[in-house]
Amino acid sequence: MALAEASKRDDSHFPDIIELNVGGQVYVTRLQTLVAVPDSLLWHMFSRKTPKELARDTKGRFFLDRDGFLFRYVLDYLRDLNLVLPDYFPERSRLRREADFFQLRELAKRLSPHVSKDNSITEEISQSDTEESALLGGQPCATAAGAEVALRAGGVSGISAMRSPSLDSRKSGYITIGYRGSYTIGRDTQTDAKFRRVARITVCGKTSLAKEVFGDTLNESRDPDRPPERYTSRYYLKYNFLEQAFDKLTEVGFHMVACSSTGTCAYTSNDPSEDKIWTSYTEYVFCREQ
Repeated sequence: MALAEASKRDDSHFPDIIELNVGGQVYVTRLQTLVAVPDSLLWHMFSRKTPKELARDTKGRFFLDRDGFLFRYVLDYLRDLNLVLPDYFPERSRLRREADFFQLRELAKRLSPHVSKDNSITEEISQSDTEESALLGGQPCATAAGAEVALRAGGVSGISAMRSPSLDSRKSGYITIGYRGSYTIGRDTQTDAKFRRVARITVCGKTSLAKEVFGDTLNESRDPDRPPERYTSRYYLKYNFLEQAFDKLTEVGFHMVACSSTGTCAYTSNDPSEDKIWTSYTEYVFCREQ
């Protein structure tokens, strides 16, 4: 009888602690957080409906078919109604779409492009943009002709003003690429060397940089909830060719600054004349300066 009554209460009232499955990502939060913004979609779902009216996954968690990665920023905003994004955040327009979907008007407004005095639409002004504008006396270089004048009159300042916004938005940092491999050396000469296997290529560094460089080729299954501003050593790539990793790093402005390698040797049997198996681990450190 007690269990039946508890089940009946669960069908009509939400618990204080809510488990959500958002696009495959699991979140646990308080009910008061989800209803923090009146008239939002989550407010309507969790204050105007009952638990049995909402979709659930196979484990009973409330299910939302939205971007699980971006929902963490939606949830952070609901906790204190403050928007804090990492230094490098290329998903701004997608997050604005999520804010519109969840009917969080104030959040969507903060993510909207900045409208200048001349009614031109630009992205939110960063500190680096402000500094470059100051070098030109506060006058933005809006046209190619203006940029040419700035180059002739301002020298280095003019060049700074012409830098691509996409380059300015790229943050400096380090990414370390590592891999472990093994190979067999024959008894006579090294011409008999045969590679046995090349294991996973690992990626270490700030999460936001790793995702910027490698995108969909980055396997995040071992560290799925790492915030973009944190560091990780658990990612690896979905392919086994170092050259592919090097190409991607070069394309976005990274260059190699250091590398190191270690190796161990073992025999396939107790007979020293038999083949030797070498196992090596190598790391390559890449850097991008702003």
